[in-house]
This record gives sequence, C-alpha cells and structure tokens, in this order.
Amino acid sequence: MNREEIIETINNFLIEELEIDAERLKDDARLREDLKIDSLDFVDIAVIVEEHFKIKIKPEEMKNVKLLSQFYDYIENKMKEA
Repeated sequence: MNREEIIETINNFLIEELEIDAERLKDDARLREDLKIDSLDFVDIAVIVEEHFKIKIKPEEMKNVKLLSQFYDYIENKMKEA
C-alpha cells in the first residue's frame, strides 16, 4: 500500500466515522486542536488502523504525533516495519 492509499483510507475513516469535514483534512491540521480528535476517537482510530493495515499502534509512539501528516508518516513507517 502506497502513501496515497494510506492517506485516502485514513481520510475516509475520519470523514465517515468521526464526521470530520473533508476540507479540514490538511497535512498541517493538528489532530486534537483542529480536528477535535479526543482520546476516545483515538481508540476507534487505533482499532480501525490495526484491522485495516494489520499493524499495532503503540500509545507511547503516538505521543509525538501531533499533525495529520505525522499520523500518515507513522502508519507508513509501521507498515514498512511489518
């Protein structure tokens, strides 16, 4: 799966499941402040990502992920490790 497919999958989930407006999904969007993703949303995201991408998200690794682009990077890098 390439980066574009990762971005499309993540964005579709954010739009459909968390009801985030597509125009707010910019690379520099802050997950908590701009997209209003809270800790419960992160749990949902982790489950979906783990099921769809077959990778395990570690909470301690997510502490430094603040921007949507960093989240894409995180998923892409975890997939390369797998």
